[in-house]
Amino acid sequence: MKTNMKRLIRDERGNVLTLVLILLVVGGLILTPLLGLMSTGLVSGTVYERKMDDYYAADGGVEDAIWRLQTNSLTFDAGNYSYPEPLSVNERSVEVAIYRYDWNPTCGENFTYQIVSTATGEDGCGTTIDAHLSVSYLDLSALLDNAIVSQDTITIKPGNEINGDVWLPIADEEHLDVGPGVTINGTVKDSDDMIITWPTAEQLSTYYLDDVEGTPDPGPSIDVKDTTTIGPCYREGSLAVDNTGAPATLVLEGTVYVTGDLEFRQSGDSHNYTVDLNEQTIFVEGEIDFPSSAVSISGSGCIIAVGDINFQPGIAGGEDDFVLVLSVTGETYFHPSGDFTGCVAGDTHVQLQPGCTINWISPEGKGLDIPMGVGDVNELPPVTGLRIESWEIE
Repeated sequence: MKTNMKRLIRDERGNVLTLVLILLVVGGLILTPLLGLMSTGLVSGTVYERKMDDYYAADGGVEDAIWRLQTNSLTFDAGNYSYPEPLSVNERSVEVAIYRYDWNPTCGENFTYQIVSTATGEDGCGTTIDAHLSVSYLDLSALLDNAIVSQDTITIKPGNEINGDVWLPIADEEHLDVGPGVTINGTVKDSDDMIITWPTAEQLSTYYLDDVEGTPDPGPSIDVKDTTTIGPCYREGSLAVDNTGAPATLVLEGTVYVTGDLEFRQSGDSHNYTVDLNEQTIFVEGEIDFPSSAVSISGSGCIIAVGDINFQPGIAGGEDDFVLVLSVTGETYFHPSGDFTGCVAGDTHVQLQPGCTINWISPEGKGLDIPMGVGDVNELPPVTGLRIESWEIE
């Protein structure tokens, strides 16, 4: 038995060497192509990483262009705009061009945009992204097509006459309270009849801030006896208007923007005065208070407050003057002296006191400074929507 085991062990001498030699041969055969494959993978990874950096840089150019479109910070020349200087993204030079296409040139109501962004690296190679977008703009024309508009409830006290349509989301007795003796010579409509775009405070603030950029601050108060014109102006804080002299008229010559409250006073020293809107806009981030005496309004224009509006002035304008009274987030209390022509709107509530008459006429041609779609291509309203139609990498 021992002899047989020794013979077996002695017969296996040199087998390990044979196995090692076989492994060396096989390793030598596959090592060269394996190293080549690894080298190719490293090169491909570097190329892929560079192309990804190119892509992200070009994508950054498109995103920057979209931001500029959303903020209306571009001025187009014959429908085209090219960045005056290339952007620098991921150590790439990014050239961006924007092309605007107007599919309804007579009205300027249907714009699409093409953005071409090309990122070029140090090697001279580049990546281009070609994107097509459609953009919608704030359009309040549907709101102006009604005599009264509310996002929630409307109360019409007895003895009122409404010559125009009334709109609110739900036209039932819970939301529309109509007193006895009220005449509505128009249609009571709700969201099933038409959709009304309601503006946000931010949208309107952005729109009107453009009108008053770099304009003076009139201070906390003005006296119509000494100041007969106002605007464009930007008041940081509240503003009080009074008249301590003979009856006079305060004429708006541009947008009046107030970050606080606006009060038209009727103190003991006050005398009658008229505010001529003159096709301009009063925009107030707080509340507006028109007292029930001493103050009258005339001319077409917009009176807009983010907060509540107490509207009780005399009406000194003609029947062809269109006035918009709009509370963006609050309530509009309406009780002027005289027949009012235009639109009364409030977010949470509109309340008409007894004995008011509202006459609605078309706002067309009244010179109202309010977002109504694309309109003037050189002064676009705030963007309300943007849709990417296509996004191609070249």
